[in-house]
Amino acid sequence: MKTSYLAAAASALACLMMSCSTTPAPETAKQETPAPKRGAYAIYVTNENGGDVSVIDSDSLSVVSTIQVGKRPRGIHAGPDGRTFFVALSGSPPAPPGVDESTLPPPDKSADGIGVVDAGQEKVMRVIKSGSDPEEFALSLDGKLLFVSNEDDGRVSITDLATGALIEAPKVGDEPEGVSLTPDGKLVYVTSEDEGTVTVVDVASRKSIRTIKVGRRPRSVAFLPDGSHAYVTSENDGVVTLVDAVKHRVLRQIRLGEAGKIKPMKAIVSKNGAHVYVSSGRGKNVYIIDTKTNEPVGSIEVGKRPWGIALSPDGKRLFAADGPSNEVVVVDLETRAVVKRIPAGQGPWGVLVLERVNPAGA
Repeated sequence: MKTSYLAAAASALACLMMSCSTTPAPETAKQETPAPKRGAYAIYVTNENGGDVSVIDSDSLSVVSTIQVGKRPRGIHAGPDGRTFFVALSGSPPAPPGVDESTLPPPDKSADGIGVVDAGQEKVMRVIKSGSDPEEFALSLDGKLLFVSNEDDGRVSITDLATGALIEAPKVGDEPEGVSLTPDGKLVYVTSEDEGTVTVVDVASRKSIRTIKVGRRPRSVAFLPDGSHAYVTSENDGVVTLVDAVKHRVLRQIRLGEAGKIKPMKAIVSKNGAHVYVSSGRGKNVYIIDTKTNEPVGSIEVGKRPWGIALSPDGKRLFAADGPSNEVVVVDLETRAVVKRIPAGQGPWGVLVLERVNPAGA
């Protein structure tokens, strides 16, 4: 009996030791949800009233992130490396036509500048001071110079991008707005809302060399790929002015609609140069001009007040910023129909399309 008792006790002790030394089974590793795959390009939209940029994915056609950039972002353009983009920032309060500017709050000049945004990291890397109240701008082909319209002092600031130093500020027409570089990079066209002119600035000498009288309140300039002709929108005339960009003279006006009702704003040219697309602000439509005949060949109603527009890399889609609706409108250019309205930020203004650059860590 004693032996049996001892044997049983030893057996129990061995079982206890085995159970205490047994390593618990590892928990099943948690499966991380992979980040959704993004499309081949992104659409960047400045939100004037929100102080940010909406990033829209080309596949999902939805906002996938938002970049805080600063006060009143408007003009937006790609950097020469394709990995950065530039945004015009302004501390001046909005002053649409008819508003008594004396009733507006004082401007915050410390907020003025051109923000340089890293598209991969999705953050502002630096802000370049480039004159008062910047709205639109252009970059030289070599990426060394920045040309910025300063609306409240009638000048275009020419800034060295590497140092941020102001090099020159030639006088142009009052209330300058649109700034466009010729395809060969030798000249810059600057529109004057107040004087109804385009000032031609020579990049090499950094001087104004010609003034072209166009239409009332010109807003933007778009060039054919070969640089032979320019299309200048005239908001208050309902026309686009065709300019000989070699001799710098007006050839004719292309009427889009009734003056005061159709308000041409932003003009862009298709990659093959076959068409010019023009947003019309309160005219609600985007108009299509055939560059062979220089006549309108169609229009697409896109929203309450389309402003900035851009094309997809394959030229099959057009993206329009509709400020009052807080939406970006997607147009299929083959069917000439709106296919989607994307909720964006507050007051979408400018649109830029860039090949995809994944955010850091994505």
